[in-house]
Amino acid sequence: MRLSDLFAFPSHDMAIDLGTVNTLVYVRGKGIVLNEPSVVALETRGGIRRVRAIGSDAKLMMGKTPENVETIRPLRDGVIADIEVAEQMIKHFMSKAHGRPGRLPRRPAVAICVPAGSTPVERRAIRHAAQSAGASRVWIIEESMAAAIGAGMPVTEPIGGMVVDIGGGTTEVAILSLSGLAYSTSVRVGGDTLDDSIALAIRRKHNLMVGEVTAERIKIQIGTARTPAEGRGRTMQCKGRDLVRGVPAEIEISQAEVAEAISEPVNQIVEAVLNALENTAPELAADIIEQGIVMTGGGALLTDLAETLSQATGLPVVVAENALFCVAEGAGRALEETVYQGVLNEA
Repeated sequence: MRLSDLFAFPSHDMAIDLGTVNTLVYVRGKGIVLNEPSVVALETRGGIRRVRAIGSDAKLMMGKTPENVETIRPLRDGVIADIEVAEQMIKHFMSKAHGRPGRLPRRPAVAICVPAGSTPVERRAIRHAAQSAGASRVWIIEESMAAAIGAGMPVTEPIGGMVVDIGGGTTEVAILSLSGLAYSTSVRVGGDTLDDSIALAIRRKHNLMVGEVTAERIKIQIGTARTPAEGRGRTMQCKGRDLVRGVPAEIEISQAEVAEAISEPVNQIVEAVLNALENTAPELAADIIEQGIVMTGGGALLTDLAETLSQATGLPVVVAENALFCVAEGAGRALEETVYQGVLNEA
């Protein structure tokens, strides 16, 4: 089967940004039609485990389930950790994206985004999960390439560009030119790492245990990559379980505390970018000086992260306008527009 044959199909093919935190589905001709948490709630009865909820409904249960129900994320660091649960989640999202799966004239072809550092074994697991979920064939596209396309970067031209995509499980750093990756690396640091660092810091300093949802909310509301110039910065109330007394408790946490808590993962992201620049060919480096660095992904929205990266590199850094959706939109455009067909690889 030639790659060009893929583009002869009508509007049922889809691109999936299968993220550690959220999954987005782009349907050909319709755009992004689904954006839900990559969470599955499993219920065990009589020794049999079955799916109770997927997506947004499952996330509402996180940290609040009885003994026979557990909420899990079938992906870790951008790759599949539990293939059976991942298959059910992908099938659910594909069906939900189409609305009426029973009326489809055929099984759709699917393009799935993967981290640059994913192994052949991990890629086969993704292909198997998508095929079991109903895909007729599966195409792979690197997340950094999809992010660059979605951000509107001229990836098909002989112009060097640099993209930093910070997702939930990984940070993808890539230098692109002529529809290819001149350099790419994937570090397993992302939004989840920031959440874990916040929860750990609160536990150590305040003897308070907080859940994933609370840590994520703190990051979104007052998270910052730089310590506030004056005082503690903004504050917010944080609720959890007191580890000393064993009862619910509430404390106040500041931006300065959060900045200190996440300083190590932020430095790891900066270090990955600096390493990429050190490995860049001179001509491409000259282009990057003019084009700057483009940041995408949910992690790119962390307050002052772009400024921190700009200060460390001495280069202009911009956050893409649609940072949260760049990867899904870029993968979708690769399906729709023949100019990008060279970036898709058969799984």
